[in-house]
Amino acid sequence: MVRMKRPRICTVIVNKDLEAIRRIESLVDLFEVRIDLIGDGWQELIKQLNQPWIACNRRADEGGRWEKGEAERIDELLKATELGADMIDIELRTIKLAETIPLIKPRAKCLVSFHDLKGTPPFNEMREIVQRQLEAGADVCKLVTTARSFDDNVTVLQLISSFPNTKIVSLAMGHLGLASRILCPLVGGDFTYASAEKGKESAAGQITVTDLRKIYEMVARC
Repeated sequence: MVRMKRPRICTVIVNKDLEAIRRIESLVDLFEVRIDLIGDGWQELIKQLNQPWIACNRRADEGGRWEKGEAERIDELLKATELGADMIDIELRTIKLAETIPLIKPRAKCLVSFHDLKGTPPFNEMREIVQRQLEAGADVCKLVTTARSFDDNVTVLQLISSFPNTKIVSLAMGHLGLASRILCPLVGGDFTYASAEKGKESAAGQITVTDLRKIYEMVARC
């Protein structure tokens, strides 16, 4: 029997609770450091991480809580490249995307992201979004929608198989999108996202890394 490759999980850090991070660190393949949620002190926190990490500083219109200016937001992400970030999450709709990506690339990979907080676009529209991400210089493409029906899970997962030679994360938020979160790395997605613990979710429908790893262990035994 061929053993299933361990699905990769990125656990989102939303605060400075190092004790909580230590409890789940062995279950994690990489962390997402949410600068906009952690606030002051994120630079000290990352020195304590023992896994690769993605720096993310999410704008409000993409589901984040960054309240300062755009130039300051980008500056924080560039600081992360100097502090050892493995990857920088930068939104496709970033105003100066073409100028910013070359500043990131010498030190870190670029995850170019797109979020639809209202629904799931038509499949062909999502394909075009991924093409734009690749043209922008994405090392990893991330497309996250909001599930309004179970069928939206199928749509976002089909996007992964549509780009077989691309590192891609494609899933849907909300309780109706839970299946896509679980299945994303099982059908070829680069990784999926999980919360460190209940009550610390960074997006609707996020499952804890502990529960997600249990599910993958059960799948591997089948």
